[in-house]
Amino acid sequence: MAKKVKNRIIIVRLVSMAMTGFFYTMRRPRTSSPMGLLKYDPIGPLSLEHFPQSLSLVRKKVLFLETKKRNR
Repeated sequence: MAKKVKNRIIIVRLVSMAMTGFFYTMRRPRTSSPMGLLKYDPIGPLSLEHFPQSLSLVRKKVLFLETKKRNR
């Protein structure tokens, strides 16, 4: 049998380091280094549901890092 060929592009999950559970799914070449991005996290620690007073909702950029694939 011939060797199985690996894909050149892999799909990775970038998880929010603010521990909100939000993630982005992106594609990258297999040979490049793991990804890390600064993006806005739509699920912030402050939301209008928890604080009905007239507080201004502060959105901050959060670091998103690539997670390793877990073996099952």
